[in-house]
Amino acid sequence: MTNPPASVLDELPGELMIWVLIVSELLVFGAGLITFMALRMAEPETFAQSQDLLNRTAGAINTVVLVFSGFCAAVAAQNAKRSPMKTRLWLGGAFLSGVVFLIIKYSEYADKARLGIGIESNDFFTFYYLLTGFHAMHVIAGLVIFLLLLIRPAPGYVHAGVSFWHMVDLVWILLFPIIYLL
Repeated sequence: MTNPPASVLDELPGELMIWVLIVSELLVFGAGLITFMALRMAEPETFAQSQDLLNRTAGAINTVVLVFSGFCAAVAAQNAKRSPMKTRLWLGGAFLSGVVFLIIKYSEYADKARLGIGIESNDFFTFYYLLTGFHAMHVIAGLVIFLLLLIRPAPGYVHAGVSFWHMVDLVWILLFPIIYLL
């Protein structure tokens, strides 16, 4: 008979510090989104006109890509204790999906640059670039983690890396509707 966990923290995958990192990152993104929404209420016309310049199709495709990547990462975590080969395969799928996300995001940025739209164009685009750029940096960090896990897919590391990646997914699932659709 196994003993029950000493606390809820014992049930979390990975170490406590990965969860401190995840919660702190969620708080930073939350503060940015709250500021974005407050500015939207102050400048509704500017935000509506600026939002119409976004590529909603690209944003929606990126949402599907990241959700699929999260699925691949979750399957990798399920296989972490049983099959290093399957773990690597699914981590590879998550990694490649993350790369696709960045390519699409880069094309969106390039389209805005061709239109002369930059971070200083208005408050909408300041926060568009800050929030999506900060998110893209987290995607890059996640890809580095996946590369390290492809080399050494130890179960504890895989669970911690996948937990970080799910935070990246969650943030995008919040960013997409707030920035692109509302």
